[in-house]
Amino acid sequence: MTALDYPVIAQPDGIKLNPEKMVIDQLYHCIFEEKVYLFYKDQDELLHCYEVQDPTVTKEISENPEDIEKILEKYSQSSQIG
Repeated sequence: MTALDYPVIAQPDGIKLNPEKMVIDQLYHCIFEEKVYLFYKDQDELLHCYEVQDPTVTKEISENPEDIEKILEKYSQSSQIG
């Protein structure tokens, strides 16, 4: 998926979502104002959003976005996401 096709884009004035381009149950993310925002659309096509404020997690995800699921799993086990 190219950057133009990615359904979540952080812009200076906020986060732009295009849920029509989202695949059901696929995790999407962006970094905005030093926080990671996670989005996914479920089987009922409801859009879910989560915010990760921990600077350590945000830094690690920004440096390794391809490993986002592993990073989230690692920190969720240590209760640092919330």
